[in-house]
Amino acid sequence: MNKATGDWLKISEYDLKTAEAMLSTGRYLYVAFMCQQAIEKILKGIYADKKNEAPPRTHNLLYLVDVLSLDISDTRKIFLSELNQFYLESRYPNEQGKLAEGVDRDRCEILLSKTKEAWTCLKQMLL
Repeated sequence: MNKATGDWLKISEYDLKTAEAMLSTGRYLYVAFMCQQAIEKILKGIYADKKNEAPPRTHNLLYLVDVLSLDISDTRKIFLSELNQFYLESRYPNEQGKLAEGVDRDRCEILLSKTKEAWTCLKQMLL
């Protein structure tokens, strides 16, 4: 594993742990955001590993899967599509408020569980 890949993996792990911490404090929108970030960064680590170059500056998880030609299930692609919506491009209150409306503890527990499963699957691609 090259240094860039290791760096992406390390920050991805940090983001996953941050999602867990946000769940325990009830900051549900940030659970979802950090789940998206953890998957984005591990995908960028896979990109750095496979291509031996810096990954594209994108937050679109499905684009990263596509450009890497990763063989993942349709179910997992649907989940990544769901996570895509939680990238917080805007920090304006009215936009965050709309996104936060559908994010409660139950949904975040599911998002976090599915993120951990996807993350573990993706990490196997680096071993």
